[in-house]
Amino acid sequence: MSKGHKKLEKNIILMSVFIVIAVSLGGLAEILPLIFGNQVNVPAEGVKPYPPLQLAGRDVYVKEGCYNCHSQMIRPFRSETERYGKFSIAGESVYDRPFQWGSKRTGPDLARVGGRYSDDWHVIHLINPRDVVPESNMPGYPWLMENRVDPDLVRHKLSVLQTLGDPYTDEEIAAAAQAVDGKTEMDALVAYLQGLGLTRSGR
Repeated sequence: MSKGHKKLEKNIILMSVFIVIAVSLGGLAEILPLIFGNQVNVPAEGVKPYPPLQLAGRDVYVKEGCYNCHSQMIRPFRSETERYGKFSIAGESVYDRPFQWGSKRTGPDLARVGGRYSDDWHVIHLINPRDVVPESNMPGYPWLMENRVDPDLVRHKLSVLQTLGDPYTDEEIAAAAQAVDGKTEMDALVAYLQGLGLTRSGR
């Protein structure tokens, strides 16, 4: 070991500076290609902004903390693709704010759950999961049947997302309130789940 290396290891301040430099360079090498590359800001083929009811359902999904137990990220490993379907790509999540990727799986990954079960199955499962999966430790969400979606809030959200660059038309924004009028949070959440992953699932 050289004298310079020994000196570096013994000098805490100098060692800290070199660690910060090394981590910063490594971080830039990882982050810059994602910032300037199209794979994270250009939607994958077939991916469109959420329709009003699905957008409301996504907000219910986040509000109820579903992401704490369910990821929406299938990694490119055979063990995952055989169970869940095609691996996830960044272009699928362009319109997600915040994105729902992650690795926490108390429950199964939901990236490709759209179309796997009927609407009725989802409703029963969300009210009392053990009615369809006896060993489930997921809590029930019966209040979603009573809570109503706020049409004005949904219209406002579409308007804000338009200013952020999502390609909603003025006509779509004007019709958003009517699209969710009278709908429950259960209706919205089921619509969101039924739309997950359809562009790459083959269904």
